[in-house]
Amino acid sequence: MPETWFDSPETGWRIGRMVVVPITVLLAPSAGYGVERVPAEGGAVVAANHFSGIDHPLIGSYSPRTLYFLAKSELMDIPILGSALRSLGVFGVRRGESDREAVRHARGLVRDGELVVVHVEGTRQRFGHPGPLHPGGLMVAIQEGVPVIPLGLDTFGWSPRNRRKCAVVWGEPMRVDDLPRNRKGYAEGSERVGAEIVRLWRLAAEAAAAGLPEELPDGARRSGINPHLVQH
Repeated sequence: MPETWFDSPETGWRIGRMVVVPITVLLAPSAGYGVERVPAEGGAVVAANHFSGIDHPLIGSYSPRTLYFLAKSELMDIPILGSALRSLGVFGVRRGESDREAVRHARGLVRDGELVVVHVEGTRQRFGHPGPLHPGGLMVAIQEGVPVIPLGLDTFGWSPRNRRKCAVVWGEPMRVDDLPRNRKGYAEGSERVGAEIVRLWRLAAEAAAAGLPEELPDGARRSGINPHLVQH
């Protein structure tokens, strides 16, 4: 199999949206909110919580731009799946250890104006509430001087057999480049961003429970899939 299937991740996303998005919204009746908060251009780290296997395609379905996901490195070694993921710009990170190569790649992407998605808890949360943040993704944003875009997901308990309603809520970009590039700064950034992710997750959970209303209490409006796709 080829290392990648397309000439660029943007091409992969254009084709993938035609296939993956309809399947995703069929498997997970869902809505995205606050999509207009995503900057039309410029690099950033998207910091999201993580509950289920539907999270990556669900975030992609309600993103106005191409996203570059960090994923556990084991996925990249699976035949066919690994090359398909690389075609979409996904890159692996070794969990539980310092992966300098993955960090360098992420820094290069945001420096080039791309959006890198990090599930900042490091793994799926099994108790229905966002967990403590790992600082890796925030380190990238602080070191490169780019904003963090917080994102709250309510997908807990979703499975192919339990196709419950899900919601994605985008937050306003947050600046973290005022923080020192050390352990204290990363800890303060984690506290700031973590609190906002929890707030957005609560909005997402309320939206799913209410049947996916047109507007959230903070003014974020519901959008369709593939919202306002921005071409680079």
